[in-house]
Amino acid sequence: MKLKAMGLILAVALIGGCAGTGQKSGVQTFGDDLAFLKKHCDVVVLSDSSGAGQVAVIPAMQGRIMTSTADGCKGLSFGWINRELIASGEFVEHINVFGGEDRFWIGPEGGQFSIFFAKGVPFDLEHWFTPAPIDTEPFELTLRSKHSATFTRKMKLTNYSGTVFDLRVDREIRMIERDRAAQMLGMAVESCVQMVAFESNNKMVNTGAQPWRPQTGLLSIWILGMFNPSPQTTVVVPFIAGSEDRLGPIVNDAYFGKVPAERLIVKDGVLFFSGDGQYRSKIGLTPQRARNVCGSYDAANQVLTIVQYNKPEGVTEYVNSMWELQEHPYRGDVINSYNDGPPEPGAKPLGPFYELETSSPAAALGVGESILHTHRTFHLTGDEAALDHVAKALLGVTIDEIKAALP
Repeated sequence: MKLKAMGLILAVALIGGCAGTGQKSGVQTFGDDLAFLKKHCDVVVLSDSSGAGQVAVIPAMQGRIMTSTADGCKGLSFGWINRELIASGEFVEHINVFGGEDRFWIGPEGGQFSIFFAKGVPFDLEHWFTPAPIDTEPFELTLRSKHSATFTRKMKLTNYSGTVFDLRVDREIRMIERDRAAQMLGMAVESCVQMVAFESNNKMVNTGAQPWRPQTGLLSIWILGMFNPSPQTTVVVPFIAGSEDRLGPIVNDAYFGKVPAERLIVKDGVLFFSGDGQYRSKIGLTPQRARNVCGSYDAANQVLTIVQYNKPEGVTEYVNSMWELQEHPYRGDVINSYNDGPPEPGAKPLGPFYELETSSPAAALGVGESILHTHRTFHLTGDEAALDHVAKALLGVTIDEIKAALP
């Protein structure tokens, strides 16, 4: 199916212009990416009141935020976009990795309650398929303005154990004005720093006739941000310090085999993970360890990215996405980061890209009940001294500490 055929007539750009502007210092600009996207699918462009902060949203791709800029068309494009796949106009098996820095998914990925594996099949890549409603099917654009857009989608999903879920997803994308962003960050941002801020508010409603119970499987809202890597990009995740006897392991780094020591450094209250897009690896933090913030710093382009999300106080049950039959299906992660790379020597990577991900708790919903997960993204770029104040306040480390953390 062609991507154009997936689009909605209503899903048109809210802001005109932004023809290709050429590349800036070898990095793709927002204008270039927007011009490319408009050739292949309908795009909703949202902006803040200054017009400098903009995002490009694709209704046909589950209302995902494909990319953003802090400086209009000529500014850096922060989201990773799979141009080859989108330009093909075709779908592929297993997963369509279109890209996007805020995309909607549903967990769990693995285990006896997985919605990515059919009943009884092995937990391997050959039998892993992303459900169409979160991979190839469009969301309906229901409301739009210059600064926000709302989408909805009804779904029916079946998990590995055979439980059927009827649900509706409501998704709102909203720009965050600079003053409001400063309040959310809890600090003033110097005027010399360019910034774009936005959030997705994601609601999942049980529209079926039966409550969702832990014994037969629960779902969760899972938001993933895919960003352009660089050799000097480091993911930074503050965590709650304390003994493993009381809080459990600091980090799960066994998703694709143990992460090499030079790619994952754990210090007092913060961990550093490579976002270079050169080595396939993934980490996760449990709710006992995770804070409500994580981020990254791209020293090559002086881009500080901060991600915030709503983390309910005292909630510990999150779906487990490990690819195995699980003894503890609700001891999953709330924050994840993925670094792309070849799945095996000589193979082609998916991207490359790196990801910052957050999840809602496992949703034990009665009939008609819902769960809401908010995921916010802030990109700040400019003078490192000014960015340093934000990194220290939000991530607990300085820019110099981030740059020196990994070999």
